[in-house]
Amino acid sequence: MPNPEDVVQAFLISFGIIFVAELGDKSQLMAMTFAARYKASTILIAITAATACVHLFSVLIGAALGVAMPTKTISIVAGVAFLVFAAWTLRGDKLSDDEQAQAAKSTRSVLLTVAAAFFLAELGDKTMLATITLATKNGLVGTWVGSTLGMVAADALAIVVGQQLGARLPERTVKIGAAITFVVFGVILIVEGVR
Repeated sequence: MPNPEDVVQAFLISFGIIFVAELGDKSQLMAMTFAARYKASTILIAITAATACVHLFSVLIGAALGVAMPTKTISIVAGVAFLVFAAWTLRGDKLSDDEQAQAAKSTRSVLLTVAAAFFLAELGDKTMLATITLATKNGLVGTWVGSTLGMVAADALAIVVGQQLGARLPERTVKIGAAITFVVFGVILIVEGVR
């Protein structure tokens, strides 16, 4: 059983480091972009789920092995996925009247899309690598909870900004901005993976 003081210390260290690391990160910009189009609660739930999964995986790697996982292939796959997200965003989806009624009732597809995008964005990202590193030196539970909540807190700030922008910008502008964001991050990830 871990010492409660060690858990709290690991939590505080992880929360602070990951919160700061996330500021200006691509996932925070993605949160802002998604929040300009979708409900904040849906985005926050998706971010929390994706982050909890990635960071759980990270602390397990860090605790068990103490080494970072290879990120080149993951970066390339994530980059290609972002380019696909960009094309999908620009193309848009055409819904029938029945499908529009169903979409209004359910946020599941948005939730899954956002969660998948964040999951891919975080694989091999600096916050994942930082979480792995923190887990090699700090407690597993405190590091996992602290790193997850630190990232969610930083992304919640981005969601508030994104909601404000979304209320003031036309949908076409938001769609083009989102597509450009996905292309930029896709290219960055592919270049990182190829290097």
